[in-house]
Amino acid sequence: MQINWQKEVEQRKEQLIKDTQRLLQIKSTLDEETATEEIPFGKGIKEALDFMLDLGEKDGFSVKNVDNYGAHLEMGHGEELIGILGHLDVVPEGEGWTTDPYSADIRDGRIYARGAMDDKGPTMAAYYAMKIVKDLGVDVNKRVRLILGTDEESDWRCMDHYFEKEETPTVGFVPDADFPIIYAEKGIADFTYEFNGSVHEGAEATLLSFSAGQRFNMVPEFAEAVVTSDSVEAGQWEERYSRYCEDHGLSGTFSAKEGTVTFTMDGISVHGMEPDLGVNAGLRLAEFLVTLPFIGDDKRFLSFISQFCKESRGRELGVAYSDDITKDLTINYGILSYEHGGKGKIAFNMRYPVTFDFANGWSVLEKVASDHGFSIQMKTHLGPHHVDADSDLVKTLQKIYEEHTGQEAELLAIGGGTYARAIKNAVAFGPLFPGREDVAHQKDEYIIIEDMLKATAMYAQAIYDLTR
Repeated sequence: MQINWQKEVEQRKEQLIKDTQRLLQIKSTLDEETATEEIPFGKGIKEALDFMLDLGEKDGFSVKNVDNYGAHLEMGHGEELIGILGHLDVVPEGEGWTTDPYSADIRDGRIYARGAMDDKGPTMAAYYAMKIVKDLGVDVNKRVRLILGTDEESDWRCMDHYFEKEETPTVGFVPDADFPIIYAEKGIADFTYEFNGSVHEGAEATLLSFSAGQRFNMVPEFAEAVVTSDSVEAGQWEERYSRYCEDHGLSGTFSAKEGTVTFTMDGISVHGMEPDLGVNAGLRLAEFLVTLPFIGDDKRFLSFISQFCKESRGRELGVAYSDDITKDLTINYGILSYEHGGKGKIAFNMRYPVTFDFANGWSVLEKVASDHGFSIQMKTHLGPHHVDADSDLVKTLQKIYEEHTGQEAELLAIGGGTYARAIKNAVAFGPLFPGREDVAHQKDEYIIIEDMLKATAMYAQAIYDLTR
């Protein structure tokens, strides 16, 4: 049976765009304030989940809500289960958007919204791929299930709960990364270095507070520190800070009021899988502050950052590593916070190669903590993922990619974590085409409509070919 997949997508283009916009207009960030036992991740995420379940039911799919942790839409028959895994939660919108982050405006052939690329747009593309195959009435001798996650951007509690209740697909793909095919993913672990402060009197400068970042996996785009001093004139600090920002090409502000001075620093937020593509506002502000005359815990907090957190490859921490499959270990310092006489925290996200000895790395990080008066906690850990390059899944998707693009389907390895690692035999498959800007987690996030349509056609063919 010869099917023009691109033509089938074009026939449904307007409705695909409209449904994508409707989904993107739902603010589905993790919301602890509205979270309950029945709604574990808050009202916005529940609304997005209900939207997809209602859409699937209307279009004739078998639908199931798994305790509002996740859900699936299913078609086909047979013992073997093919999984397509997408997620409906998004990271916080951040500042500096040209338009409302949830307006889903269309400009210059792009849909702009938080989640447009990561991962609501691609999830809707996968949904329409299933819909096309279903509408065509072709024989599907395997079950195909679109699995909808709701906590991918945080702790993956959705997948843990879902697969406790539901069967695991035997094969699958994830529309939440790059084309051509990602067959290997680094391990991912979140840690915090913590200490309890104590009050130290008599210092020339006191660090009242320091804050930067919201998420382990995002480079902080803004940092603020409030400092008090009895003996150093604010004007001297202002001049030094202005010179520091100018020398390093940074943007920061300085203000003095009633015995306190406030420093702010602007950075560039990017996904934490490659921190060097952004500018960490917290690290750069700490780099300046450590030159001020602090003592005690104030000094210890800033000095630890300056000594051990100044680069992204873990060299100073003693965990630097690289292999030929997934390249360098990376560390993103996503949250830095401190209160004088209270608690300090450095929260970081580590992404390590598939051949890295994690147990040994953990021991090294523990020793650094104990040697410098800190404690360390591991918050989350996802092991690395690697699929055989010669598997039927990989070969099938390579063929599809090459047919639709005319380009070689190179196999990729990434530092990002996708739902592919939830299934032993699964890979990430798009939607970002080579040469396109990666705007996930950034302001003015968008998806190119032309690319979304092409991805939909490729996903439809993947469903068809994998069910033969």
